[in-house]
Amino acid sequence: MARYLSLHCDVFAPRIGTGNPLAVILQADGLSTGQMQAIAGWMNLAETTFVLAPSVPEADYRVRIFTTKKEIAFAGHPSIGTAHALLSQGLKPKTAGVLMQQCQAGVLPVRHQPGQANNTLSVRVPSSKLVRFAQDDDALFNRIMPPAQWTDLKPALVEGGRRWWLAELESEACVRQFVPDSFAIKQLAEQSGSLGLCIFARRQAPESGLVVRAFPLGVGIFEDPASGAANAAIAAFLEETGNLAGLGRRYTVSQGREIGRDAVLTLEIDANRDVWVGGDCQTVIRGELDWSTG
Repeated sequence: MARYLSLHCDVFAPRIGTGNPLAVILQADGLSTGQMQAIAGWMNLAETTFVLAPSVPEADYRVRIFTTKKEIAFAGHPSIGTAHALLSQGLKPKTAGVLMQQCQAGVLPVRHQPGQANNTLSVRVPSSKLVRFAQDDDALFNRIMPPAQWTDLKPALVEGGRRWWLAELESEACVRQFVPDSFAIKQLAEQSGSLGLCIFARRQAPESGLVVRAFPLGVGIFEDPASGAANAAIAAFLEETGNLAGLGRRYTVSQGREIGRDAVLTLEIDANRDVWVGGDCQTVIRGELDWSTG
């Protein structure tokens, strides 16, 4: 039996138990693609990551990201959790304060504060673009969310590290009380090659920022407790359409309360219009994974 150091992290979690779980398998170069997929399926989390030696000189490490069904190019909470796990095990990046993560989406920087607890990190996400807006006569989308529920900013399909449908609702209460039609959202995801639907609204005073819910039914997950890629897509969409008023270029997001979590994410749009998503990460479990090499 081959043994691999494994850490389970809680990502975008100001406190243990409030974020999105992630399994990180370190020094996984000895595992085949099939074994990685089998382990991710057995872990039964939204994603499991496998850390390998980098294949390009500028990277500090390489990561492969798997859902229970397939490998994906990028996701936010796996990037944050993997960087946290490596720092906790003593990784010294080539550049202080920045880890360079190699993944299928390219080489992406992950920022942290040297000399601190390595709990707070942020990753620059792949650029996102608007694909198309929803139409008033789109029967499937209207079944999920009739046009009467839309704001002046029409729902839209966007593509970046992942592909999502995004829809702004009138209020925080509308988001928190939203009852998703899971079958219709799954159909929408399959037809558009997207993960599913992500809804959001401005938070009610005295709170600030956004409240977000994400339904990635395209990959078999009913609701995501904290989605870095979805929130980054929202930030890029609002910036591209000129709808950052009241938020600014740095704001926080509340996600996951409807399913018993209380995740907090920080979004930042820098001077180059790049989007960074970050938050706190907690290590919950350290142990060894035994897995046959046969």
